Amino acid sequence: MKAIKAKHLFHGVHVPDHKALASGKPIENAPEVDLFTVSLSQCLGKPSVPLVKAGDAVKQGQLIADAGGFIGAKIHSPASGTVKSVSDAIVIENDHTYETDYMPALSNPSPEEIKQRIADAGIVGMGGAGFPAFVKLNPQDPVDTLVINGAECEPYLTCDHRLMIERTKEIAEGIRLLSKALGVEKVFIGIEANKPDAIAAFEAFDFIQPVILKKQYPVGSEKHLIYACTGRKVAPGKLPASAGCIVQNVGTCYAVYEAVVLGKPLIERILTLSGGAVVEPKNYVVKIGTPFELLLKDNLTEDAEKIVCGGPMTGAALASLSRTVTKTTGGIVAMTKKETNVEQPTACIGCGKCADVCPMDLMPMNTAFYTAAGEYDLAAKLGGVMNCIECGACAYICPARRPLIQSIRKAKAEIRKGGKK
Repeated sequence: MKAIKAKHLFHGVHVPDHKALASGKPIENAPEVDLFTVSLSQCLGKPSVPLVKAGDAVKQGQLIADAGGFIGAKIHSPASGTVKSVSDAIVIENDHTYETDYMPALSNPSPEEIKQRIADAGIVGMGGAGFPAFVKLNPQDPVDTLVINGAECEPYLTCDHRLMIERTKEIAEGIRLLSKALGVEKVFIGIEANKPDAIAAFEAFDFIQPVILKKQYPVGSEKHLIYACTGRKVAPGKLPASAGCIVQNVGTCYAVYEAVVLGKPLIERILTLSGGAVVEPKNYVVKIGTPFELLLKDNLTEDAEKIVCGGPMTGAALASLSRTVTKTTGGIVAMTKKETNVEQPTACIGCGKCADVCPMDLMPMNTAFYTAAGEYDLAAKLGGVMNCIECGACAYICPARRPLIQSIRKAKAEIRKGGKK
């Protein structure tokens, strides 16, 4: 189906994408891992409940932790070997035989069988938020449209781009399975204009409508993607289903294909290793529980200033490399001093730029002011902080380098705890 142009979006920012560092690098297998550390917190929800104990032998794909609640996800072993310890993570020593224990493949499954398989495979949103995929497939409102997120508007990250051009048919099959599970026929896939090869790849399918998104951050956020593709608006405080839409990432679609067609649970993902401080940027297939330190070994320049888990706009700066890959790790970005902000913040100059670019029409300066004063209820009332999508556009544009995102996250945490001055 021939691609169409997206609806015009207001606000947002234009950031250097730095995609060229890794966009031309085909997906390759990550280095071998001797010891996996699989966190029990793999999604936006309660930690999973371990089903194994130290000394147990496990196979690749074996269920090792059950979902901790309805908003939770099952976890499977990334390799065969022996469980060394269980705490807030399950540590597995790899025997390097990779003996598998996958689920049976499904042939022409019903909608309910697809949903159950997605739950059993432990699939979560692969775009970063990590919301359990099967929960999205059981909306409270009637839906008629499936929107696929292929925007990948975060700078540096190219894993979704490589996935779309290298595994197009598999993603398309995952999309078909998701649309069948939802009972919808209308399917859009939004892809930024800086990925023409990916746009062209999906024009080959007559049940998918490619939408050319303007290169504008954060066009890949759920609510803005829905508007760009369909013209529908999601009201503040409402979920996409209220506008008749469900959004899934292309990585999630690929995981659905593997789970249903191959019986393979979510035990690995594609991520991007990039940045000016990376000797050789790559797009890797990485098993869950792989240490960051192993991925960056001998691949960091001496002038590395900051290492971020995820993209530089929404990711978190790392204090050490002790982290391991989870289901939501889309990238590791190592930046030089020239690429990142190391200046100390100064007082707000009242320019209003943060409000001008906010894609949610909020007042980030008010959130920062009232959060600093401990007035979290006013941060919600006058800053609109609970409707913030934490895209980072405000912090990016701020000439005073104010830590706006940190203020926003602190205010949200305090409000959820019921905190007031």
